[in-house]
Amino acid sequence: MITRSRQVAVALTVVLAAGAACQARDHRPPESGRPAPSATPARGFTLVASGDVLPHDSIIERARFDAGGAGHDFRPMLSGIRSVVAPADVALCHMETVYGASGGHIGHPVLTFPPEMARDLAATGYDGCSTASDRALDDGPDGIRRTLDALDHAGLRHTGSARTEQEARTAAVLRAGPARVAHLAYTQGTDGLLLPPDQPWAVNLVDEARIVADARAARRAGADVVVVSLHWGTEGQEAPDERQVALARSLTASRTGGRPDIDLILGTHAHVPQPYEKVNGTWVVYGAGDQVAGAAVDHQGVQDPRGNRSTLGRFTFAPPARPGGRWRVTKAEFVPLMFDVDAGRVVNLNRALEEGAEVRSVRDRIRDVVLSRGAAGDGLVMGE
Repeated sequence: MITRSRQVAVALTVVLAAGAACQARDHRPPESGRPAPSATPARGFTLVASGDVLPHDSIIERARFDAGGAGHDFRPMLSGIRSVVAPADVALCHMETVYGASGGHIGHPVLTFPPEMARDLAATGYDGCSTASDRALDDGPDGIRRTLDALDHAGLRHTGSARTEQEARTAAVLRAGPARVAHLAYTQGTDGLLLPPDQPWAVNLVDEARIVADARAARRAGADVVVVSLHWGTEGQEAPDERQVALARSLTASRTGGRPDIDLILGTHAHVPQPYEKVNGTWVVYGAGDQVAGAAVDHQGVQDPRGNRSTLGRFTFAPPARPGGRWRVTKAEFVPLMFDVDAGRVVNLNRALEEGAEVRSVRDRIRDVVLSRGAAGDGLVMGE
């Protein structure tokens, strides 16, 4: 099992208990003649988030090749982003599909991933994944169980689907430097599949009232920052649709005691990069695009290169100016990515500009989409 120092306990109540124990650890008076140590100011933290991970046949075959034919190795595929992901205080991914039985992979229309992906996401530097998606029920409750078991074994936190009702009611909480970050996730649908009648809690569906209630509950339980992942939008559409825009406005407007209930919204599902926007003072990533996916085709069967483009969002949070205040985003960045389907590698486009005009053109197109709703005016910059 991969263990990582950034991980935190399973539930908010445990996090709070652990925090109290740490704070109470040493209350002995200072030795005679020595001044009491001054309090160290709280530092900020960085959060990185990426887009969909999809198990197309070419992805599986590449991972099998990289493993030398024995199992699957996704680490070389993800190596180009490790320098961005690993240094973050907390890094979040989106696992769109479930893991197959006995390590198996099933292709379209039911998509499953070999479970080695969980291990390799953790090795890349990820701390947790959202699992609420339109593919979450592709292999029924067994698929959810296998997926969450594999994520647990890899030391990755997860949110959005559940094996038990108690798990569905427990927020995923990650330690990000000095802060406790609650991660919640919901999907706008499950591709026509119905939730199991005896497990209506198996996958979180988008419901505005529930999202707000869950965010407030996480805050009451001690979360400093609440991050919501939403699997939403229209596939293949670079502009957010009306439902995305309306829900973003409503969720970011929700406040308790003058403090926003949600501190960051991370979107997936459109399979192409979508804009970032600061809405009611809160950053919204409408769609990060596909971080890992095979060659994309549109509804007419024509290859669409946009389906192999994505962004990593990187947000630097500063501690509140006063107790009980909001952790503020002091720097917002996006890193443009491309999945090279021929090489089977995720490419950081800002570190591959020596490859020529074509790479620059792709990077510039991603930048134009990301900034198309005025995010540059609110301080969003392109990072490396």
